[in-house]
Amino acid sequence: MYNITVVGTGYVGLVTGACLADFGNNVTCVDSDAAKIERMKALELPFFEPGLPEIVERNFNEGRLHFTSDLATAVRNSKVVFITVGTPPRADGSADTSAIYAVAKIVAQNLNGYKLVIQKSTAPVGTARDLYRHMSKYAKKGAKFDVASNPEFLREGSALETSMRPDRVVIGAESKEAESILRKIHEPLFLIETPMIVTSLETAELIKYASNCFLATKISFINEMANLCEALGADVQMVAKGLGMDRRIGPKFLHAGPGYGGSCFPKDTHALSAFAKKAKVKSGIVDAVIAANDHQMTRMVDKICNSIGAPRGKKVAVLGLSFKPNTDDLREAPALYIIEGLKKRGVKVVAFDPISMRKAEELPQLKNVEFGADAYDAARGAHAVAIITEWNEFRGMELSRLKRVMKKPVLCDLRNLYKRDQVEAAGFEYVGVGKGVPAGLTKKKPAKRASKKA
Repeated sequence: MYNITVVGTGYVGLVTGACLADFGNNVTCVDSDAAKIERMKALELPFFEPGLPEIVERNFNEGRLHFTSDLATAVRNSKVVFITVGTPPRADGSADTSAIYAVAKIVAQNLNGYKLVIQKSTAPVGTARDLYRHMSKYAKKGAKFDVASNPEFLREGSALETSMRPDRVVIGAESKEAESILRKIHEPLFLIETPMIVTSLETAELIKYASNCFLATKISFINEMANLCEALGADVQMVAKGLGMDRRIGPKFLHAGPGYGGSCFPKDTHALSAFAKKAKVKSGIVDAVIAANDHQMTRMVDKICNSIGAPRGKKVAVLGLSFKPNTDDLREAPALYIIEGLKKRGVKVVAFDPISMRKAEELPQLKNVEFGADAYDAARGAHAVAIITEWNEFRGMELSRLKRVMKKPVLCDLRNLYKRDQVEAAGFEYVGVGKGVPAGLTKKKPAKRASKKA
């Protein structure tokens, strides 16, 4: 087992560090934010991820997981350094890799023996090779090191499962020593026969981008089919089921909804488009995916507003703020875009999310948004309820109770959690995504509440 430094304690860094420690390595997680480090030493984690507090606490208490803001010392005490810092998008969509290069400079200045530097942050193709040249400028003469690429494929909400039981491990390494170390680090995964791809630096980097962009493409494609279903009277869920049964296509990521969000798909589709342009290669499909996703979120605003009539002054309860369930990550969440669109049309928004409320209250774009104590509290006096994130607790709401507290019984089910008949039988107007009404049939009107005289 190795002494490993993981630089960056964001989502990828902390999950990677905790899992590597659980594999038996001695891991030091480094962050420049000293206050954040102190909170983590007190086992206060910066984000929500199911199962992560337990694995961090276990490895911290057993002495395999450490936290520090002293990068230089951590590097000198380690043989392997993972770089997992953020690569946020610039205004033109390209990835800002300045944090990666800043870390690499400090690592180079503190080489005291052979080190393997592993670029794990998602960065444009060519970054790992350029890092070697960059580090060579700051390293002492004769210093020995390698730079490798080991892209992450974590899925928020199930990060531990995707770390401990990944679909594959991708290694970009161009020396026998670098390849050998990375194989040994991932040796515990051999027991479950995890496939391993060893390739060039550039190929490893592109596998990451290609994977995320393809998944984003599947989402945008099924959303376009949903829009077509609404126009032609078809059901997108059945269309998706028929598509997914084809083993060449598969059923995953074929769920129509408000569009993709999060820390990866928006950033990575824009970044691939940017570095493709730089390479003078047209990325027509990826560009279309980005445009389709933007259009889909605008359509959701239209759906909600159309369901309540003249929107100004009306109240909408938004259920779900995080970009997906089982996380408190609000980065590029469709809910934020939709709420902003509703506010621009004069709608009063009250929101509720099971996990991300604390973070949501700190966001400037949600400054004039009220927050409910639960789904029913948020829906009190609302003209419509819009389900934007498919948290399990929103699947089994008591519709009769929901209707009693609302001013107008409209359910905008933007994740298709409910069946139209079920909702209409409870007296609601139902608005789904990709739920077209076949020709010759008319939408059922919500059942009227019986009068007291009857």
